[in-house]
Amino acid sequence: MSNSHQTRAQQLIGDFAPKLVDLTDSVLFGDVWERSELSPRDRSLITVASLVTSGSTDQLRGHLARAKANGLTETELKEAIIHLAFYAGWPKAMSAITVAREIFTA
Repeated sequence: MSNSHQTRAQQLIGDFAPKLVDLTDSVLFGDVWERSELSPRDRSLITVASLVTSGSTDQLRGHLARAKANGLTETELKEAIIHLAFYAGWPKAMSAITVAREIFTA
């Protein structure tokens, strides 16, 4: 889309989506998975927390399975998700709990 066809807001923001993806990949996920002082359990918990608050249930499936493989229990994950409900909102938290149940019953 050329600048002449963009709204004023679009012109000011620019192409934000790729910038956000880069920021998330390199700062959040890249940083979390490269920090040697974090255990695999901590890394999984941080990643799951981020995905819960963003409502990314599709990505959450794989990361919950990884969290399970890294030793986190269903109870620990559900407690963390419930604590996040106050920040993420109850609909996102309940969706995450539903996904967690699916992962742990599989």
